[in-house]
Amino acid sequence: MKPFANYLLPISLLAMTLAGIACRQDTTATPQTEPQPVEPLAGPIQRPTSGYGKDGSFTVAQYSFVSPTYAGKSVTVFYPKEVSGPRPTLFYSHPYGGESVDYNLGLYRFIASKGYVVVFAPYPTLGVTIDERYSTLWQSFTKAVSNYPQLIDTTKVGFVGHSFGGAASFALAHRAFLEKGWGEKGRLIFAMAQWYAYQLSPADLQSFPANTKLITQVYDDDDTNDHRMAIDVFKTINIPNAEKDFVLIRTSELPTYTYVANHVLPNTRSAYDAYDYYGVYRLLDALMDYSFNGNAAAKNTALGNGSAEQVTMPSYNGQVLKPLEVTDNPVSQYSQSRYEFPCTASANPRSAFCP
Repeated sequence: MKPFANYLLPISLLAMTLAGIACRQDTTATPQTEPQPVEPLAGPIQRPTSGYGKDGSFTVAQYSFVSPTYAGKSVTVFYPKEVSGPRPTLFYSHPYGGESVDYNLGLYRFIASKGYVVVFAPYPTLGVTIDERYSTLWQSFTKAVSNYPQLIDTTKVGFVGHSFGGAASFALAHRAFLEKGWGEKGRLIFAMAQWYAYQLSPADLQSFPANTKLITQVYDDDDTNDHRMAIDVFKTINIPNAEKDFVLIRTSELPTYTYVANHVLPNTRSAYDAYDYYGVYRLLDALMDYSFNGNAAAKNTALGNGSAEQVTMPSYNGQVLKPLEVTDNPVSQYSQSRYEFPCTASANPRSAFCP
């Protein structure tokens, strides 16, 4: 996948920066506290003030430790400061090139503010194989579990990812659920703008535990990743329709601002706006509540199969943003030629299964 230019530093500056960071990592150090987000969102519509998607009440704190395989990089664990004891945990896999923690910092802060833990693990953009990237994610996640048993409850876990990380989340989740037994009391996968899925055989896709919940999201103006990759995995995985939903978000235009549904939704660096909160955070919030807390009412927002609570977006001056489009039987709406990474490309190990 293509790297994003604003992620990358000149090599010399990068080396100096990483060396400094590496010297400061200490798993026994006093946790750093994150201020609650107060910056206004881009565009006229601001954060939800009630219901799912509203920022939580917990102070966000964090630990970091040196990546077990990615020299000079650190893994970050965000958690709610006021909560004692292990908490349900999400393991986040970033998009290709998005190894800086600030790229999606709003999402990590949101999750921790709601009372959960989230682990962010960087992997290299260049110079390694796909299997090595998957290994870096896996070793980082398992090291976080080993380092912070007082924070991480492995009986309630989820895997969340975007693009490269969205696809990787399925293989990593399968390994965690089947090999490690994580998630016996709650499991979820939340995959966004998915790229090619490696280390995921047809047998793997048919053997996810019965309590696994899934939301797959694609973005209408994404011209990077062919939606067929996400559709393939969504349709093939053995999660029943009642416990999974496929969500399409379309761009909405207001007179003074356009809410864009493209490949980099969501992110905190650019266009950090109501689409992050209402389109992504809100559904993830409800899915966590349903999966981890057993709140049956949360299902109507997370996996509502197109319910009003699930698809309705906010309005501004009487103009309502386009509703989410939800289905259990997704169909690609565009030719593969639209995308930089088409489903039938030889690089896709599941190219034979493209719908």
